[in-house]
Amino acid sequence: MSKAPPETQRDLLLRVARRAMREHGLEPDFSPEALAEAERVPDAPGGEEGKDLRDLPWCSIDNDDSRDLDQLTVADSRSDGTSILYVAVANVIGAVPSGSALDGHARTNTTSVYTPPRVFPMLPERLSTDLTSLAPDQDRAAMVIEIHVDAEGRIGDSGVFRALVRNRAKLAYSGVGPWLEGSGPIPPAIGRVPGLEANLRMQDGAAQRLRSLRHEHGALALESIEVRPQLDDGRVSALPTERPNRAKELIEDLMIASNETIARFLESRRFPVLRRVVRTPKRWARIAEIAKDLGEALPDQPDPVALNRFLEKRRAADPVRFPDLSLSVIKLLGRGEYVASFPGEEITGHFGLAVSDYTHSTAPNRRYPDVITQRLLRAALDGGTLPYGRDELIGLADHCTQREDDVNKIERLLDKAAAACLLSSHIGQEFDGIVTGASEKGTWVRVFDPHVEGRVEQGQEGLDVGDRVRVRLVHTDPERGFIDFARTGHAPVGRPRG
Repeated sequence: MSKAPPETQRDLLLRVARRAMREHGLEPDFSPEALAEAERVPDAPGGEEGKDLRDLPWCSIDNDDSRDLDQLTVADSRSDGTSILYVAVANVIGAVPSGSALDGHARTNTTSVYTPPRVFPMLPERLSTDLTSLAPDQDRAAMVIEIHVDAEGRIGDSGVFRALVRNRAKLAYSGVGPWLEGSGPIPPAIGRVPGLEANLRMQDGAAQRLRSLRHEHGALALESIEVRPQLDDGRVSALPTERPNRAKELIEDLMIASNETIARFLESRRFPVLRRVVRTPKRWARIAEIAKDLGEALPDQPDPVALNRFLEKRRAADPVRFPDLSLSVIKLLGRGEYVASFPGEEITGHFGLAVSDYTHSTAPNRRYPDVITQRLLRAALDGGTLPYGRDELIGLADHCTQREDDVNKIERLLDKAAAACLLSSHIGQEFDGIVTGASEKGTWVRVFDPHVEGRVEQGQEGLDVGDRVRVRLVHTDPERGFIDFARTGHAPVGRPRG
């Protein structure tokens, strides 16, 4: 009798991912009913096409391996310097009826779950990577957001309508970013579409104006480093990092403007809005303490404009270490959450973006709050009745917030499990890092090379978020996602390491 092949690290990570999802109440697999519904979705777009905009030079910009394409962008201009941005968002709700098995799975999980061994999509791949994806060279129904941006970056006229669109070029951040920054060649896919090069530069110019004005109003100039574990032949081979670039900023700026526009549109129709908010930070005193250690002063009360001035100054003074400072501020700002707001009620804003009107609407293949918003939007456009009652919408906001917390924990666990696989042969090695969490539950540190987070099990007394430390790796457990360090030295942010 032949033996079963030994478990690979990929197998281990997949098993950990499935177990973690079930422990948090998520469903790793689709039910037979949901898969059957997905198979019955027709290949042709639904009957909500609206305007025919297929001839415009639409393009998508996403990660290299993304297939669940939620949005396309294109721009136009006027002689007075106004740019007109169009953002097409995949029409998902036509294929996912409320109350269906597909909707039930999406409502349970509320988001796609991204783990090193695989993606657990919110919607079956027949939809999310095909029929409801704005895939290249395919006619697709979409919700289109029209945004007018003047020469100063102010948003003027805006609107929302249905349209039929066609993705002319599937582009990636890794290629478009260096090209826009002048450090890389033009991606071949851009050159194959007449007018796309000029159009992308027009989009980029409008995005830069939007970003500049938001920062003047206190939007925070934060910079994070993403780690995407690399697996080869079933083993974790590397933990490459991805930094922000001009293409990511372009899409981020256009999506923020789109989400503001959608929130205001729903408000203008006296519809409720499922808002995305980050409340005033509770640990402002610690943020001010970090600034003081760097020779800067912040007001006693939370002030986004003052905080952004501080961040911009630090980015210019120490760009290499700026992502570490950003990480500390992000941790101390606190989590984002979903809040249902209704006409006539006081609005809670988004501290980090310096906006009060903001929702999530541009990624309905990946996030359930965007599906909810798309249903509200369809009802507003059609003059129909509300798809959700007040209590149901409040409950969904709470559920989506909790699920986001759950998924963040799952994805962090899998990233740590992958890192533990890679580091298992480095016990005893010392690393420099920064404290990312400090509470009664424990103290965590992220080391700089590789970018890995673990728990400080020895010498954690007196550490707080933002402190720099030198630690020694003492233990790893990929099964449980444990990476344990012992502190060997300490220096606050901005001072020499101990």
